[in-house]
Amino acid sequence: MSERDRAPVPEQAAPPRPRNVLSAVLLALACLLLPFGALASWVAHGLTDTGRYVRTMAPLAADPDVRRAVADAVGDGFLRETGHEFDTGPLRGAAEPFVRDAVRSFTRTEAYRTGWDAANRAVHTAVLRALREDAARPGPVTVDIAPVLHRVKHRLSSDHVPFAHRIPVTHLRVPVLPAADADRLRKGFHVLDTAAFWLPLAAAVLAAAGIAVAACRRRAVTALGLGTALGGALLVLAVAVGRRLILADLPDAPHRPAAGAVYDALTATLRSVSWLLCALGLAVALGSWLTGRYGPRRAARRRARGSAGPSADPAPEPRRARA
Repeated sequence: MSERDRAPVPEQAAPPRPRNVLSAVLLALACLLLPFGALASWVAHGLTDTGRYVRTMAPLAADPDVRRAVADAVGDGFLRETGHEFDTGPLRGAAEPFVRDAVRSFTRTEAYRTGWDAANRAVHTAVLRALREDAARPGPVTVDIAPVLHRVKHRLSSDHVPFAHRIPVTHLRVPVLPAADADRLRKGFHVLDTAAFWLPLAAAVLAAAGIAVAACRRRAVTALGLGTALGGALLVLAVAVGRRLILADLPDAPHRPAAGAVYDALTATLRSVSWLLCALGLAVALGSWLTGRYGPRRAARRRARGSAGPSADPAPEPRRARA
């Protein structure tokens, strides 16, 4: 047999099983990194914007549980500073109800909302500065309440409240975060700040590589969509479990509804991103499955229509000869 008669031997493609295994590993890593990347991005970008934080916390000024917690905290502080604590003081019975009612009435005014926004801005700025810049100065995180008092005084004066101009505005630093918690949060913040950039990038690269090396890319896209939806569902579950654990660790049970309202407001964006991942993953998986199921059938029908030529005209029947 001559060389010309020999049929060319087709090159064998790479075995599909190793490629599928490698694709599955890459896609699994991508789906695992995606919820962690969303969490890190939420911490590094969603919680570090002071203006966004103040706008998020502003509606809570009208929440009944939050107002009750603030009124209790302010009332306890006032009674402690004036010497009328719960278990001591001869005028406790007369002073305590008056102070409680006055503070509750104050939480329904515009001055309270102004002070609420100013206090949240001051606390967020101080905590953020401690997490980013004060690594060389260990210690508790404190807030100067003078700007808050100045805004409240200005609001009360604008409302023509008697003796509002006589409210003293003193520079008093109030601790808002212990030193041990500040050091621990500083280390975690630096880790999440770095991961917020690298985790989403690594997830995108791994997903693209997993689809590229797969023997059947359509199935790889379906698996990536399902994995993304599963990661979003796990993130939703983690937010719910975190809420339960945080509220369970609070020693003050009556103020847990207020803490729950604050937690829900802060994690609203994270929950929205989690549900978006679920919906996007399911949509991609469903689209890929429908394309693989009905796409070949439509292509075969189009090919069948194209191969069938125009129908030939029927031959005319012969005319009968006249008798």
